[in-house]
Amino acid sequence: MKSALVTGANKGIGFETAKQLAQLGYFVYTGSRNKTKGLEAIEKLKVLGYANVDCIELDVTDINSIKSARQELEVKTQHLDILINNAGIRGEVPQPASKVPIERLRLVFETNFFGAIQTTQEFMDLLKKADQPRIVNVTSDLASLTNHNDPTWKFYPFKSAAYSPSKTALNAYTIMLAFELKDTNFKVNCVNPGHTATDFNNYKGEKTVEQGASVIVKYATLDKDGATGKFFSEEGETAW
Repeated sequence: MKSALVTGANKGIGFETAKQLAQLGYFVYTGSRNKTKGLEAIEKLKVLGYANVDCIELDVTDINSIKSARQELEVKTQHLDILINNAGIRGEVPQPASKVPIERLRLVFETNFFGAIQTTQEFMDLLKKADQPRIVNVTSDLASLTNHNDPTWKFYPFKSAAYSPSKTALNAYTIMLAFELKDTNFKVNCVNPGHTATDFNNYKGEKTVEQGASVIVKYATLDKDGATGKFFSEEGETAW
């Protein structure tokens, strides 16, 4: 059975992504910083009829937690087919560029950028053992520098100087990693689920979690001819 690890999967888009992958027959490991909440999420999935799920305690900001999660997973599976770096935080808002506290910037980057990199690097050996490994870095509309410079863009007024740059940086890392792995069977992409209604934005998004997760799952399950090193949204490829 193919396997997948989704970080930040005890709620929201991460939970729905785990559910949709389980529907496709993957054995899904839901990464959760809080083990109790992670186990509660697993119980919800099992009530829905999915037995092919398990919880891994995983705090992407804590390298020791990541290493422990990797060691635990190595006992449970010989390879990892999919890694979805979904865990992320918005950080306290507003975030004006001239005033956002450096501590807030560091906190957001620690999860959204460094956390994804630490997790990817730690699980790379397990991914290399899969036939067609896939990595999806979950990003945002607000990562696009091109769109941020377009006054006609619907999100043009939203300039969060911690959250947005953290996702732009994650996009840049995705390009670098995809290039490094371009001669292998890896596919590495950043995927924007869109403005989805979750507690992340006080349920103000216009898309459902089902819609948001389906985009992530689409690019996490690309075949051998799929793209790599790209920035995708529901509408297709997005401008950097």
